Amino acid sequence: MLRGKAHKFGDDISTDLIQPGRYNYLRSNLSELAKHVLEDADPAFASKVNKGDFLVAGKNFGLGSSREHAPTILKLAGVSAVLAKSVARIFFRNAINVGLPVLICDTDKIDDGDELEIDLASGTIKDLTNGAKLTSGVIPDVMLKILSEGGLVPYIKKYKDFKI
Repeated sequence: MLRGKAHKFGDDISTDLIQPGRYNYLRSNLSELAKHVLEDADPAFASKVNKGDFLVAGKNFGLGSSREHAPTILKLAGVSAVLAKSVARIFFRNAINVGLPVLICDTDKIDDGDELEIDLASGTIKDLTNGAKLTSGVIPDVMLKILSEGGLVPYIKKYKDFKI
């Protein structure tokens, strides 16, 4: 069970917004790069997100270049999951690979600052602030295992393959 506060963004949040290109020189120092996560969309985001919080967005989250560091720095900043109406395919895969859950759901009923509780196994999302109950697609078992191990690399190191 995951629990945290929602940080809400709109549609079309690109990987360029998540990881501003002017900080590409920090790609070998991810904890420093994470201090600039979403800086162009919300300059205060990195300072107000807390460990366990959620990034909530509209349609087409993570569009643009692959920028594989984008989900990593979201996770390092404290984001425990991304909830969006739709997500770019490459962002989705990169997020799962680094152990950051991505849930596709209708985010209209979630407001900035709402307290959420998420059960990844069942795909249920409870908005503890307004009482709304949402569902997302059920995450396949192999993806749940990858997420529980912290990402694809730790999963492969532990299991050596994709046996469930």
